[in-house]
Amino acid sequence: MCRERAFELGERTDVDLLRAHVAGERYAFAELLRRHNDHLWQTALRTSYTREDAADSLQDALLSAHRTAGSFRAEAEVRSWLHAIVVNACLDRIRRNKTRRALSLAPESMPEPRDTRDEMAEVEMSLVIDRALFSLPPDQRTALVAVDVEGYSVAEAAALLGVPEGTIKSRCARARQRLKERLDFLRDPGNRG
Repeated sequence: MCRERAFELGERTDVDLLRAHVAGERYAFAELLRRHNDHLWQTALRTSYTREDAADSLQDALLSAHRTAGSFRAEAEVRSWLHAIVVNACLDRIRRNKTRRALSLAPESMPEPRDTRDEMAEVEMSLVIDRALFSLPPDQRTALVAVDVEGYSVAEAAALLGVPEGTIKSRCARARQRLKERLDFLRDPGNRG
């Protein structure tokens, strides 16, 4: 962005920048983010349980704000509007994490492996899991893959697959139960390589 454009954008109010973004002005939303990014990041950190969830929630929130900027009605400050979107994204992620337990995969939080696995054992494990996954009915498998593997929200998966959200939830629940039954033998430490 050239120096003149940066100066010009810097003089505008938040509302003007949001309107310019909606009108298609290229750097307007980026300037809003530059102004409020520190506050929004701190909000996400304070609302989330982990830095990873905070980062993911902030990204979800900013995408949502970018897409829904046209619905902003100037009843509140732009900063407050962005703040609310970030908090809601964090709360959504917390609710999702409660329904399916997530573990932090940060290197410092991972225990050292007791013993190293050979590549063949990993390939065999992958084949066992793939076999179990592909034994599911296609409607359950596609719902489960969309939500648990691809990371789509239930609403996004429902829109993607053209079914109600409740259908996605029930298909995922049934698929998880079937996978649990088919892979329960892996709980025995002697079966894990």
